[in-house]
Amino acid sequence: MRSDDSIAIVLISPCLGDVSHLLSEYSTTTTTTPPPPPRPYRFQYQAGRYPGNVDRVHQEIGDGSGRVQGSYSFVDPKHKVRTVQYAADETGFHASLINYEDTIAQPIDSEAVRLAKEKHFRLYQKIAEANSHGVPVNLPRDSASVGRAKDKHIQLYQKIAEEHAAIANQREAERLAYEATSAINDVNPDHVY
Repeated sequence: MRSDDSIAIVLISPCLGDVSHLLSEYSTTTTTTPPPPPRPYRFQYQAGRYPGNVDRVHQEIGDGSGRVQGSYSFVDPKHKVRTVQYAADETGFHASLINYEDTIAQPIDSEAVRLAKEKHFRLYQKIAEANSHGVPVNLPRDSASVGRAKDKHIQLYQKIAEEHAAIANQREAERLAYEATSAINDVNPDHVY
């Protein structure tokens, strides 16, 4: 046997395996393979944007039956380490945030903001009280520039509405003209020509 023949045999021999399981319609026997046992796993890694700098880590453990526990941490743009611990099981995905307090804390109002809010709430209460008794409230009047802007808006709106109506009328006229001059194309699939 030449060396070329042995190479051909080695390359062809894996192709001579049983493929009946791939073509179930040609198979005369049915075999049932039990599922493999659960495969627990565990992984962990660290990474950084440049050598010698770790700015994110991730670790996870799975029992192979669908229950997973893990956590990941990263350094945010404010240079704070943020961590998320999580678990996934038959009841769902459950996460807890660690070192996120500053992201959910409300900012403290400045003195000017505090005074503006108080003024707003007083005015709101006054208007709500008047409305509950049916008393009209003196609403602020439009300035001259606001009045001019409103007039310009209304004129533009009317102009656009008229243009749209003209376009719709033109299209309707074209459709009616087309229908009036077109022959009905009655296609009968059973008719032999």
